[in-house]
Amino acid sequence: MEIDAFLDLVRRRRSVRRFKPDPLPEGSVEKILDAARWAMSGANGQPWEFIVVKDKALKDKIVQAHKESRRHVRVIEETRIKEFRHPGVSSQEEEPGFKDAPVFIVVCADPRTFQATVLSSHFYAGEGGPMATFLKNVANATQLIHLAAASMGLGAQWVSVNHMWEPQVKHALGIPQVLSVHTIVPIGYPAYKTAPPYRRKLDELVHYDGYDKSKFREDEQVQEFLLGLRQRTTSAYKV
Repeated sequence: MEIDAFLDLVRRRRSVRRFKPDPLPEGSVEKILDAARWAMSGANGQPWEFIVVKDKALKDKIVQAHKESRRHVRVIEETRIKEFRHPGVSSQEEEPGFKDAPVFIVVCADPRTFQATVLSSHFYAGEGGPMATFLKNVANATQLIHLAAASMGLGAQWVSVNHMWEPQVKHALGIPQVLSVHTIVPIGYPAYKTAPPYRRKLDELVHYDGYDKSKFREDEQVQEFLLGLRQRTTSAYKV
C-alpha cells in the first residue's frame, strides 16, 4: 500500500454512534481481528483477547450496563460550566446509539503479560505512568480494529469501559477476573452520513529540531481551542 492510499484510509475512518442492524459480510470480523493481533506491544507481550458478541440478549446486557453507568457520568459532567460539558453526555437518559450494531468486539487484556517488558517500567512513570505501556499495548490493537473496519466500509465506535460497569460486562460474558475489559468496539454499517472530523493543521503541531516556542499555546488559547472544539463536535454526537 502506498502512503497516499494509507492516508486516505486514515482520513476515511469515522467514529460512528448509530448503526444499521444489517449483518456484516461473512468472515469480516475475523479479518478485522487478524489485523488487530498484529499490533505492536511492549516486548511483544500481546495482552489482548477479543470477545465477539452477536447474541442480542448479551448485547442488551452490555447496553444496559453502559446506560446505568451514564447516570453517574452525567452527574459528574454537570459540575462543569455548560460550555465545557462533553456533548456526548446528555442531561436526559437516552438509549446508547451503538445498541443496534450487529457486532460488539469486547477488547480484553491480561495484565500478567506486562511481565514481558522491562522491570523498570513497573516502577517508573514512563510514557505516562507505571501501567501506561500495558494500556498502550491494548490501545494499539483497538486502533487497528477501527482502521480495519474502515477499510471494509464499516463504522466503529470507541466505547470506554470503566470500573463502574466493567463487573457487569465480565459477569455477562464470563470473563475471568484477572483480565481487564479495556474497550467495547461496536461495528456495523453507519445509519447516517458521517461528517469529516475536525483536526488541527499539521503546521500547528509539528516542530523541527526542538520545540518551536512560537507555537506554544497559553492557557487562554487552550481554553479558546476547547470551546471551539465543543462547538465543532457537538453535531457528531447528535445523530
